[in-house]
Amino acid sequence: MSRVFALIAAGLFQVAAAVPADSVWRRDHDVPVPMRDGVVLRADVFRPKTGRGPFPVLVYRTPYDKDDAVTDHPTVRHAVERGYAVVVQDVRGRYASDGTFDAYHQEGPDGYDTIEWAAAQPWSTGAVGTFGLSYPGAVQWLAAIESPPHLKAMVPMMTFASPRQFFHSGGAWDLSWAPWVWYNIAPDLRVKAGVTTGDRSYAEATRSWKTESKRVQTQRPLLDLPDFKGIAPWYYDWIRRGPADPWWDFAELRTRYAKVGAAVLNVSGWYDESYGPVGAVTNHRGLVASRSADAPRTRLIVGPWQHGVRATETPKAGSRTFGADGRIDYDKTVLDWMDRWVQGIENGVMQEPAVRVYLMGANEWRTGEEWPLPGIAAETLHFGARHRLGRARPTVPHAVTAYVSDPADPVVDPYDGAYGAHDYRALAQRADVLTFETEPLAEDVDVIGAMQAEVFFQTDARDVDLYVKVLDVAPDGTALNLMAPGREVQRASYRDITRRQLLEPGATYALRWDELFTANRFAKGHRIRVHVMSSFLPHYSVNPQTGASEATSAATQKARVTILHDATHPSRIVLPVMRAK
Repeated sequence: MSRVFALIAAGLFQVAAAVPADSVWRRDHDVPVPMRDGVVLRADVFRPKTGRGPFPVLVYRTPYDKDDAVTDHPTVRHAVERGYAVVVQDVRGRYASDGTFDAYHQEGPDGYDTIEWAAAQPWSTGAVGTFGLSYPGAVQWLAAIESPPHLKAMVPMMTFASPRQFFHSGGAWDLSWAPWVWYNIAPDLRVKAGVTTGDRSYAEATRSWKTESKRVQTQRPLLDLPDFKGIAPWYYDWIRRGPADPWWDFAELRTRYAKVGAAVLNVSGWYDESYGPVGAVTNHRGLVASRSADAPRTRLIVGPWQHGVRATETPKAGSRTFGADGRIDYDKTVLDWMDRWVQGIENGVMQEPAVRVYLMGANEWRTGEEWPLPGIAAETLHFGARHRLGRARPTVPHAVTAYVSDPADPVVDPYDGAYGAHDYRALAQRADVLTFETEPLAEDVDVIGAMQAEVFFQTDARDVDLYVKVLDVAPDGTALNLMAPGREVQRASYRDITRRQLLEPGATYALRWDELFTANRFAKGHRIRVHVMSSFLPHYSVNPQTGASEATSAATQKARVTILHDATHPSRIVLPVMRAK
């Protein structure tokens, strides 16, 4: 999964610029930055070689090695060229910094202390901005909700809004955390701890994953995975805690936007990891709601991209190619925002539309001053007999379609968890994947926003997962996914995310999906296809369907899952459609 390649996602392997860096900046290595508890983190500080200062400051905090972030990423150089001092810091317990790494949990206080330290330096104007993507995006939010007084602006790209949509999705455990630790975190933890067994570099981890990935991704019980014991205890703690556990509230942003004083540019991509689009949209809307209407100081950009800096500059996501204008200049986007809100330069960024989203299929940007975009209307498509998907609400008193879900033979992503658009036509051939599909469309249908679904079902098991996967099917049969799979899954026992409730076999339940985000033109002659299924390895852990948790149990059982689509139980999807004027 794309979180595996977090170093690439953070943009760390872009081609270095031709201009020698030391002609642009003065660099202080491993500058100590004391935290409130006495632990010392270390940063490299870059200041313009010309000019006496003081300078506005940008802060970039990373778990992926500050040296790589600088040598292979041009953003720091471009920032210094614009007159910024830049602080690039290893987070607590990583590489040059002291302390114990406790992923995400320490980043709020440490981020606050780093921002305020940067503001107090003699070479600083006291105005600070933050930037970064993925983990370096998350640390910005966790610091911002601590309300650091000198934080003026932030660009947290491709990150989350809620831990319930980040560590889990729809109640299901996100399996990509294991390869993330494997590749990006465990090697340096072993080095710092003096552990001589196991991979001690990214290169070693890459080689070993080729032979060990299947074992890791199919490990049951999850807590019996031996590879991170003794070096990443927090990983096992995450698994022990279900999504309803209030412990996760340390990372809950949705109730804390009023604590954030900075101007925020929210950026994601439709093929970003599942938390990205919902994170960007939710954070943008939360800021708008918490601030005065005449000064929201927030913007939203969602492009056609996968996860990563380089993806924003590439007009391709998996097998889907977009127009050249689907790209953005990442550094310019970040630094223009900083120029406006850290330096106070009236450069026109706030005269641009508040919302910019890329309409895939049409390959053009759509804009507006609010989200949802004006002109959106809900259109419902109902599941029907003979696998049809149509506008007519069912009128028959009883209609069902069923399949058998076997955790021992789960549905597997044939693209091995790679994100982006792929041709999933083969899924329709599986007996444990239901298909509902429209007739060829008589006209283009532009869907922009959060698709919704409601599915009525019965099962003979105590728990099941349901995925609702929406595909764009071309006349030649190509069936393209529209998003990463995380928003598609709901675990029935977490139908109320605040508490776990097992099912009564044979009873009728309804599951709802409210955040199937996309912007896609289903072209004339295409079909809209919906799959319903109960697993999708290696993205999310497979529900054992016994009522027990896969965290502590290896036992599984088959489940018969019956989807109801009749007059009383009108299973359906709801599309946010923008019709041509």
